[in-house]
Amino acid sequence: MKELMSGNEAFARGAYEAGVQIAAAYPGTPSTEILENILKYENIYAEWSPNEKTALEVSIGGAIAGARSLAIMKHVGVNVAADPLFSFSYTGLKKGLVIITADDPGMHSSQNEQDNRYYAKFAKIPMLEPSDSQEALDFLKIAFEISETYDTPVFVRSTTRISHAKSIVNTFKPKQFKKPKKIEKNPQKFVMLPANARKRHIIIEEELKKVTEFFNDFKFNEEIIKSKEFGIIASGIAYQYAKETFPEYSFLKIATPYPFPYKKVQEFSKKVKKLFVIEELEPFMEEEIKALGIKVLGKELMPRCGELSPEIVENGIKKKQAKEKQIFDNIPVRPPNMCAGCPHRGVFYTLKKLKLFVTGDIGCYTLSAIPPLAAMDTCICMGASIGNAIGMEKSLDVESKEKIVAVIGESTFMHSGITGLLDMVYNKSKSTVIILDNRITAMTGRQENPASGYTAKKEETKILDFKKLGIALGVNKNNVKEVNPYDLKALKKIIKTEVDKDEVSLIITKAPCILLKRANPINNTPMKIDEEKCIGCKMCLQISCPAIMWKEDVKKASIDSTLCVGCNVCSQICKSLAIC
Repeated sequence: MKELMSGNEAFARGAYEAGVQIAAAYPGTPSTEILENILKYENIYAEWSPNEKTALEVSIGGAIAGARSLAIMKHVGVNVAADPLFSFSYTGLKKGLVIITADDPGMHSSQNEQDNRYYAKFAKIPMLEPSDSQEALDFLKIAFEISETYDTPVFVRSTTRISHAKSIVNTFKPKQFKKPKKIEKNPQKFVMLPANARKRHIIIEEELKKVTEFFNDFKFNEEIIKSKEFGIIASGIAYQYAKETFPEYSFLKIATPYPFPYKKVQEFSKKVKKLFVIEELEPFMEEEIKALGIKVLGKELMPRCGELSPEIVENGIKKKQAKEKQIFDNIPVRPPNMCAGCPHRGVFYTLKKLKLFVTGDIGCYTLSAIPPLAAMDTCICMGASIGNAIGMEKSLDVESKEKIVAVIGESTFMHSGITGLLDMVYNKSKSTVIILDNRITAMTGRQENPASGYTAKKEETKILDFKKLGIALGVNKNNVKEVNPYDLKALKKIIKTEVDKDEVSLIITKAPCILLKRANPINNTPMKIDEEKCIGCKMCLQISCPAIMWKEDVKKASIDSTLCVGCNVCSQICKSLAIC
C-alpha cells in the first residue's frame, strides 16, 4: 500500500511494522511527531517519559525483558540519555533496541547544532541514516534486525528535513511478537560490574568488526556510476540535494555513517577522478575518507554551520557566492512570540519591573528574552536555570544585594530541575525558584506530562503536586506559594516577599496553557481600548502581546479582537484605564 508520509510518520509506521512493543520518548523538535504517530497503533505501549534518560532506561528494560523497544529523542536529548547509553552499548540485549536521534541543523528549535554521528562512534553503536521517508520506515525495521543479530543497540539518525519532509512510502503488514511471560536472569551480561564490563567490551569490539563487514556490503550504501570525472559521497538529505543539483555526477550514498563502510568508499574512489563529500554540520565522513588516504573536497566548499540546500550545494561545488534572493528583501522580520493570553507573559513583565536577575530555561517562556519583555538573562539547557542560580548566588560578595530568580516550566522541572531544587535546599541557597505550571508540555505541541493528569494515551492518571514536592525536598512550607499569574498585583507581592527571604523560596504559578481547551479558565471576551482615554503611553506594548497593535496615524494602541482572549493582563498595566 502506498501512502504519503513525513519522515516522522514513516518512523512510527516502521516501528509498527517491526513489531515494536515498547516506545518511550520525551518531546522535542524535530522528533516529537514520531511518538504521537506511534500512539495510533494500539498494540504498542507508548509513553511520554519525564526526560530522555528515563525514556532510554524504559526502553532498555523492555529490550532486556524480551520486547522490541524504541527510544525517541532530539539530538540534545541524547546528552541527557548518555549515561545509560554508554553502559547499555556494553551489555547488549535480549530483543532489539533502536534509538532515534533527530538532529537539528540550522537550530530551528534548539540551542546547538551538535552532530550525533559522533555519539555513535563514541558509544560504539551502529548508526543508520535514511535519506527519505521510505528509508525512514525501512531503516527502522532493518535497525532491529541488526540490533538482534549483533547484540547491540542501534542508532537511527534523522534531521529536521528528513523528519518533516513528505514522500511516497510503501507500507506492509506488521510483525507479530508474543509478549514475554518471564524475564531470564543473566547478571554476567546485564550487571556492569568492572569484571563483567571488561569482558563485554572485548565482545562489543568483535561485534563491531562484524557490523563493519555487513555495512561494506549493505545494499543501501548505493553506488550510481554516471561520470568518470566527478563523484559525490553524501548521506541523508544532503544526498537528495546533491543528486537533484548534479544528476550527471556519480554518487555513493552512505546510509551507514558508523561503522563507516570503508571498502565501499575505497572502491568508489577508484571510479572517479575528482571526489566531493557533501554532509551537513561536521566533517564526519570527510574525516573517515581522508583517514583512508583518499583525496576529497568537503568542508572547504560546504558550510559547517546551518542546513544545506540545493543552492548551497551548487554554489559550493561551483565555488560561487550565494545569490541574494530579492524576493525576501521587503518582508519585515517577524520574531517569535508567546501566544496572546499566555500565562507566562505577566510573570516576566513583573520580573522585569522588579529588576531581578532571571536565570531561565527551555520552553515557550524562553521567548521572554526577546524585547520588549527582555526579562530572561540566561538560558543554557533543560533544567539549568536552578543550578545556574545557585552558582551565581554563591559567587556573589556577601554584601551584594543582587536578587536571583530561577524560572522553569513544569515539564522542564520534572525533566531535570528537581535535583536542582534539592541542591538549593541542601546547600542553603537563598534564591527563589518559580515553576510555571501550565499543565502541559506546551512548546512542542502540548504533550501530556506527569502534571497534566493524563498519560500519552489520554488515560487519566495522578497529578504531581509541586507544592507537596517542594516541601518534601525541604523547602520551608511557609516559603512555598501558589499564585494565579494573571493577577499581576498578587504576583508582584508574592515575588517581592519571597526574594527578600533569607532561604529558598518556591513560587508556583498555576494557569493552563491558553491553547489547552480542556482547562482554559479565561472567559475569551476580547478586551477593548477606549481611544478617548488612551494617552499613547505605550505601556501596554511592553508586555509584547500579539493582540495589541500601535496605530501610528492616531498615536494610540488598539486590540485585535480576533487574537485577544481576554486575559486582562494589559488592563492591569494601563495607567489611563483605557482598556476594559
